[in-house]
Parts: sequence; structure tokens; C-alpha cells
Amino acid sequence: MSGIALRHEFGPGGFVLDAAFDVPERGVTALFGPSGCGKSTILAAVAGLLRPRAGHVEIGGAVVLDTARGVFVPPERRRCGVVFQDARLFPHLSVESNLRYGLRRAPRDAAGPGFEEVVALLGIGHLLARRPSGLSGGERQRVALGRALLARPRILLMDEPLAALDAARRAEVLPFLARLRDAAGMPILYVTHALDEVDALADRLVLLEAGRVVAEGPVAALAARTDLPLAARRDAGVLLDCRVAHAMEDGLTTLDFTGGRLVTTLHPGPPGTRLRVRVRARDVAVAIAEPQGISTRNVLRGVLAGIDPVPGSPEAFVRVAVGASEILARVTRDAVARLGLAPGIALWVLVKAVTFDHRLVGAAGMPGEPPQDGA
Repeated sequence: MSGIALRHEFGPGGFVLDAAFDVPERGVTALFGPSGCGKSTILAAVAGLLRPRAGHVEIGGAVVLDTARGVFVPPERRRCGVVFQDARLFPHLSVESNLRYGLRRAPRDAAGPGFEEVVALLGIGHLLARRPSGLSGGERQRVALGRALLARPRILLMDEPLAALDAARRAEVLPFLARLRDAAGMPILYVTHALDEVDALADRLVLLEAGRVVAEGPVAALAARTDLPLAARRDAGVLLDCRVAHAMEDGLTTLDFTGGRLVTTLHPGPPGTRLRVRVRARDVAVAIAEPQGISTRNVLRGVLAGIDPVPGSPEAFVRVAVGASEILARVTRDAVARLGLAPGIALWVLVKAVTFDHRLVGAAGMPGEPPQDGA
């Protein structure tokens, strides 16, 4: 476990960073929040590029910052692999030489993947002879990831590595980031303000606002909380860990999760493929009796677990326990009153097959027990 506790003031009356959280020994911990909330400042302090006024940073058991004891390990000795928005490759070197630069920086006794393994992992073997100027933005970022990984760091720090890419290049790089997460076997601290990247990659989430930690924990647990700023987003909802059951002849796919089975228009892969599905609360309807004669393919029986009014709004979140999972529906308070909704009553959840948004993730990145078939 790595520990981070920082306090830094940017001039009298300026921005104040005051944040503390832990980073597990492996997996992706995402720092998420609006622009200017302190995400990149934290990363810079961990890397040693910023010297905070007060703080303690421990990476893999090694203390690299402790202002109370006067400890400040310089950046080049911290063994942090850093990937920025721009790849920052050496323009006069080939891809292979850029990668081998990272390998030369690795301590001789440090364990880690070899050159060929990293090249295969990131799918960049056909690029080795090229110069950075001949690469696409997505290819440059994959090379930057490889160079950072070959330095065999204690921790990977990624500062919005996809922010400068267009949608197509982001979609190209995301699967490689997932593969890197699963294969690296080290902590990854990932800065982003894009929730879809959190969905696709993160195991844990640190939610930041105005320089302070609002909440931290498993991504799915925080996504389901209606008391956090995430609930104010249009894409607010729950994340379900699913597995493809089978593809049907009509172009639909069935997914198993801990609450039962879903039918979707997604085509994430063959049976057994694991994926994380976001079910947006605004796409969910509820009924107090089992609906008949409707087009909606997904009708799941559950129990109303709670009703959380949205402050300053005529709306409310309805939390429905479906098996071992929970699904959120965003409805009007008028609907709550008309239906006589109250905790403990039976409720049917309706989700159209065409509404799902998915983020494919590797099996090794899925925490916890696999979903069971059926209900």
C-alpha cells in the first residue's frame, strides 16, 4: 500500500490543496474531479516535480517525502513512471531507441517486463523503426507508456494521457491501457476528468473537489452513492460487472450479473467475455406491478431499498435492490407520490436493451467474485 498526504498553498488567499488517500499495491486508482480541483498537482507532488509545504508520500514502502523529517527524495530517484497528456518522446530517436531509453533508466536489480514483452503488450512492434513524427497521437501515447513501464517504476503516474486525443484515438488506446493495468502488477495513479475512462480502467476512485478528497473507495460503490457530486451528472448511474452469456440470432446479447440477466444490443465479445456496464439512472423506469405487453426487454424484479430526493429539484433517485446488485432510477417526486413508493415494497425495474453504455475491461481488472449465472 502506498500512502499520500499533501498540503500546499499557492500564495496568500490562493488555491489550497489538502488531500490524503491510500493507493493499493496494484490496480488503477483514479483521481477524478473538475478542472482545477488539484488532480495534476497531486501527481506532480508524488513524482517530485512539486515540493509541497507539508506532506508525506510513501510508495511501495519507500518514503519519498516527509516534510516533518526533512525527507525529499529527488524525482530521478523516486522510480515513478510518468505519462503526460503529450507523449514527450525524443523526436530525434526512433521508437525503439525511445523505449530502450526507459530500459536504461531501470535499476539493475528491479523486476519487471522485458523489452519484447512490453512491445507485444502494447502492440507497437511494427513501429520500432519509426520516428515520433511518423506516429499518430494514439501510437505516440502507447510508446510513452512502454517507455515508462520499461523503466520498471514502483508506481505509474498518468496525467490525463488521453486528453489530447480525439474520440477515435482514445478508443484505440483504452484497450491497451486495460491490458497494461492487468499485466503491470503495480499501482497506477490515473488523473482524469472523463468518467468513461474511470468506468473502463479504474478499480478505486478518489473524488476531488477544490483541493480536498470528497470520497474514496471502489468505483462501483461510489458510482451508486446519491450523496456525491457524481449523482448530479446526466450519466449518473450504477456500474455492473457482467459476463457475456451468449449472443442471440436477432443481434442481441445476454449478460449475466449478480442480479440476474440483461438483454442488450452490445456486442462486447464471445461468451465468457467480462465487461463493466453503466446503467444510467435516467434510462431506468420502475413499476409497482409486473408490466405486460411492453417492448422493453429487461424487466427485473427487486425490492425498493430507498428514496433519495435530489436537492433543489423535483426529482428523486429510487434505489432498487435486484439480487446482490443495486440499480438506480431517476424519477420525479410526483411519480414517487402517485405510485405510493416506500422502502421494502416489491418493484419492477425496466431498462431498454438499446440504452446500455459499456466499457470493456480485462478479467484481471475485475475485483471480487465473478457474477453468477441467472438470478
